[in-house]
Order: sequence, then C-alpha cells, then structure tokens
Amino acid sequence: MASANWVDLSKDKDSGIETIHAHFEGHAYDPHWHDSYLVGVTQYGLQQFSCRRQKHQSLPGKVFMLEPGEIHDGDAVQPGGFTYHMLYLDPQWLSRELAARRDSLSSAGDPSFENTLAQDPQLAQATSLAFQALHGKELRIVRQTALDGLLSALGGHLTWQPPRLQGEAPWSRVANQAREYLHAHLHEDIGLEQLAAATGESRFVVSRAFKAEFGLPPHAYLIQLKLTRAREGLALGRTPAAVAADLGFADQSHLGRWFRRAYQLTPANYRRLCTNLPD
Repeated sequence: MASANWVDLSKDKDSGIETIHAHFEGHAYDPHWHDSYLVGVTQYGLQQFSCRRQKHQSLPGKVFMLEPGEIHDGDAVQPGGFTYHMLYLDPQWLSRELAARRDSLSSAGDPSFENTLAQDPQLAQATSLAFQALHGKELRIVRQTALDGLLSALGGHLTWQPPRLQGEAPWSRVANQAREYLHAHLHEDIGLEQLAAATGESRFVVSRAFKAEFGLPPHAYLIQLKLTRAREGLALGRTPAAVAADLGFADQSHLGRWFRRAYQLTPANYRRLCTNLPD
C-alpha cells in the first residue's frame, strides 16, 4: 500500500531559507535535530511532538518554533494525519537580520524562542505569507517584504540566550567534549571507545552523560550530524554518491536509507528540489 505521506521542499537562493510543505499520517519522524531555526504553522489535523522534555499538540493555526539543536519527533494521532508548512531559517541570516533591527530588539547573545508553541494569529499569518512568497518564488521585493513581516511578528516571541559560562558540571563537560569530538571527526567511522579516550571516561559514562545533556545517545547524534552535512552538500549540487563517500557512509544506498527515514525524501530528490539539477 502506498504511503499517504508527502513532502514538497524548496530553497530560496538569496536567504538560504528552505521551505517545506508536508503531510504525515501515523508516525512522522524519529527524534532528530536541525541546525536551523524552524518556524511553521499546522494547517490541518493534530500534530503531536516532543520537545524540551514536554509533549506538545499543535492544532490548525498554531505556530511551532524550534531552535537549532533542539531534539524533536512527530506523530499524527488522529485519522487523516496532519499538514503543515514551515521555514528553516539559517542562523547566520537570522542573527544578521535581527542585528539590523536593534532599535526594537536587543542582539546580545543568541536568539531563542520563549515558547515552542504559540496561539498567535498575527505570527501565523506572517509565517504563512513568508512561506507562500518564498515557496512560490515571488519577486525578490515581495519575498523580502514578507520576511520583514515575519521578523516583526517573531519579535514578541524571542528572548536572548547569553553565552555559555565557564565552569561546567563534570557530566556536562564530558558530554560537550564528546560532542566536539564528533564534530571534528564526523567524516570517520567513530566508535564509542574513541569518545571514551577523548574524554578520559568509560564509554558507558560518555553515553549516559551525552544523552542527559543533549537528549540523544552519541550514535544518534552523529547520524543527525552527518545527515545535516549531507543536506548541505546536496544543496550545493554534489551527487549523493560523493556525499555518502565523504561522510563515511558505506555507500549511496546506506545514506539513502537514513536520509529517507529522517526527511521522507531521497538524497537525489532533495538535491533536485534545491538545485533543479537532474537526479
């Protein structure tokens, strides 16, 4: 039986923002994270997801907001599933745009969403207008005006996260050392024993500390990190085979299995949607 799930993706070349229009029934996606700020609106059905150690339910018209690195999943808990549209905001673009609006927003530290869900009709409308302008590839001035409207509507939902202070707890130090090692060696076939050697702790302590700090065990975090880098390479027009080889996947089909599981798209289809290059 064919899946009722579908995903329609586009990428704005000027801002680097990806726009997603998607529908899911049943289990949508496993716990994962993105390196972008996510702002979206549920259009139809009940969208249920876990984030910030809470379970959330988004009904039509609600806005959901996720920060880079926030672990979340997704499920449709009612017949007919759920439909949403969403923008992936590049962190550098968002910081640059917010810095230009210092008359109304403080730019000390990193921008943070105060809440994961919001019942805010003005923000919902601004998000939808920005999605329609970018996804529909409107004239540049139309896209920029829509994004300005989105930033204005987001203002009341933003706080500012101060830089991390020194003097971390031991378990936090171990987790962050392990994460730094994963980022530095993401192209390799990393084992838990290497994380243990890098942190000076046993692999059991590393795994426990890592999951407590970041919400995912090291292996799941590494896969998400590799998939994030795969998206970047594919969006630049690199072939799935080259991306798979560069990131340490066994072969293109190995990358494809994980990519489809995470994004409901094949790597080749994602590349085509971002670049208009043939599969």
